[in-house]
Amino acid sequence: MKKNVGTTDQIIRVALGLILIALVFVGPQTQWGWIGVILFATGTMNWCPMYIILRRSTCKAKPTTPPM
Repeated sequence: MKKNVGTTDQIIRVALGLILIALVFVGPQTQWGWIGVILFATGTMNWCPMYIILRRSTCKAKPTTPPM
């Protein structure tokens, strides 16, 4: 799997995922925890299948060096 989630996107996904998962145990017990699990998983793996469908990437392009 090629990395397609950038650092800022990763931090937001992991933080929001943990908050949604915690709300299931602390606050109202709704289905939002499942979305939190998905956000947490895609943030920790640095890969989002939806980005492939949308042909999007939040990773910064690495500069390529010409061959010698």
